[in-house]
Formats: sequence, C-alpha cells, structure tokens
Amino acid sequence: MPPSSGVLKRLQKAELSDCRRACTFLQSDFWGAFKGRFGWQALAFEAEWDDGEGGTSRTPLLVLCRSLGFGFSLAYVPWGPQLPDFFPSDEAVRGEALKDLAFAVKSHLSPDTAFIRFDPPWYTEGKDSLPPPIPSPFVRSSADIQAPDTVLIDLTPPLEDILAQMKSKWRYNARLALKKGVTVRRALPEEIGVFYDLLKETARRDGIAIHGSEYYQTLLANKAEENGIDVRLYLAEHEGDVLAGIVTLFRGFEAVYMYGASSDKKRSLMSPYALQVKALEDAKASGCGQYDLFGIPPNADPAHPMAGLYLFKTGFGGRIIHRPGSWDFPCRPLPYRLFRLAERVRKNLRTLKKKSRR
Repeated sequence: MPPSSGVLKRLQKAELSDCRRACTFLQSDFWGAFKGRFGWQALAFEAEWDDGEGGTSRTPLLVLCRSLGFGFSLAYVPWGPQLPDFFPSDEAVRGEALKDLAFAVKSHLSPDTAFIRFDPPWYTEGKDSLPPPIPSPFVRSSADIQAPDTVLIDLTPPLEDILAQMKSKWRYNARLALKKGVTVRRALPEEIGVFYDLLKETARRDGIAIHGSEYYQTLLANKAEENGIDVRLYLAEHEGDVLAGIVTLFRGFEAVYMYGASSDKKRSLMSPYALQVKALEDAKASGCGQYDLFGIPPNADPAHPMAGLYLFKTGFGGRIIHRPGSWDFPCRPLPYRLFRLAERVRKNLRTLKKKSRR
C-alpha cells in the first residue's frame, strides 16, 4: 500500500439521499431523517480520499447537530467516518485522517458548535483485546452514545451451524420456551404500545433510561422498506400474556437487535431466547450476512451493573468486538468543559441507580 494512501482531499456538502450508500444504518439517510424528527438537524457530506495511486474514493458522511442551550450546539457523527476499502489499517494513519476530517467538518458547522463527537467504526476483535486508540486532540467522552462493545454473529453459514455455535444451554432455553407453549410472532407497528409497556417495566427493573413512546412509534412507522430498511417488532406470548419483545432492523448486509424488553411474569419460560433465535432466522432468510447484538459491557466483570447482559448476549456465539467509543473534538473549550462536567455527573447518577437495583 503506498504510504500516501488514506489522505483526505476534500469534504463537500451533499444531499441526505447520498447517505443511502453508507455501510451502516447509523450513517444512512434513513437514520438522518428519523433523528430529524426528534430535535436533530441532519447534514450530509461527501468525503474524497486519495488512494495514493492517482485515484480517489468517495464516502458519505452523516453529521447530526442539535442545540445544547445557552447559545451553543453539538455535532455528532455516529459510527463514522466510513473509510474506503483501500484505507490502511495502520492506527496512526486512521488517527490523522480522523483529525483532518474533524477540522474539515468544523469548517462547515455553525460557529456556536461546542464540540464534534465521533463514534469511529473501526474495532479490535476478541474478548480481551483493547479498543483502537484515538490520538490528540480528541478527548474521550464522559459517556458513550453507542455502546462500543458488541457481539457480531456471522449469518453466512447454514442455519444449523449458526445455532450450533451457541452455548448448549441457550439452544435448550430457546427450545424450552416453544415446548412450554411460548409463541413468537412478528407484530404489527400498531402494537408498539404493548412493547412500550414492557419497556417501561424493564426500565424500572434495571434502572435504564428510555425514549418516549413516540420515538419507537416513529421508528416502526418510518421503516422505509423501499430503501432496503425493514424495522420489525417481535413479541413473545404465552396464554394471553405478552412476556417479551424486541425491535430489530434489517438493512442489506446488517441486521441489528436494537431494543429489547421483558415482563416480570413467567420468566422461567425463557421467552427472550426464543425471540433472538426467531430474529436470527428471519435475518438470515432476508439475506442479511451479520446480526449485531448491539451492545455489551466491555468484559465479563460480574461487578458490572449490566453483567447479566454480557452473559446473555455472548451465549449466542459470534465475535466480540471493541470499538473506540465516543471521542470529542472540542471547538469551543469553555462550553465544552461545562457540558463534559454535566454529562459526567449524569452518567455517575445513572450508574448508581443501576447498581442500587442489583
């Protein structure tokens, strides 16, 4: 690979529809339009990269902006930037590219922007691996927006091989749920209220924050199947009781388990296991090549307030990966420091709330 490859040549404004070429739904026009319904302004750009051989490659970039109040705003790049296929894997080259891109994005933003937050999409693999480093002048965010650690399940092998990689207890639990009479079905978007009731119950039990009901209603109503995006709601039921539900997103190669909720009723029936197996089967049948369980704690530490989530998701097999998490590019130092302090306090309060419920 020529040493000059991976250089940002220019960043120019684009139409939101250009983000339809993005590799991940979080950088897509669909996500930009959806977040635009909830206080964010979606800006689209096209980044042009030098391949070091006289050619260039263009990748879309979605930037979400919103007000912080007091005359300042923030910009957020979820799972971006997307880098060309030829891009060197060298961490230093990626870091320089990220820095160049941050300065380029800043030049297109309002002067009141306090900082730009990035969730770089590159990652390391293995449960004990460290995430890729991000260089100065970026600052580790006080809180992550997207979970940096997750489990990716390869859907390209035959279904029986996918199921075989699960822990035997997980396969047993999924079969047990069906044997005991649990039914799993794809629900209608109009049934999102049933799921939201479960979600509120889960939030009270686990001490987690959730969006308002309109957020989930809008997500299902704007699934945009004509753009290759299918957002699905699945419900698990038993003798008239709704026991659990999940929301998944299918988009080309990727399938993502976005949200899940469960009732305190009949927990011994293991309905969440049957839900995941159904979603995996449907994702493969829809042509998706990968199922993202979309967030786990960084390791198997039993003291972590979400240790049970790590155990549950890793039991389905797949690769454990570690992204860098959220990193900030400060544009206005003083308002950024004040926001950072407030965010750290809010995160600590949420962590204490979760621990108190264990």
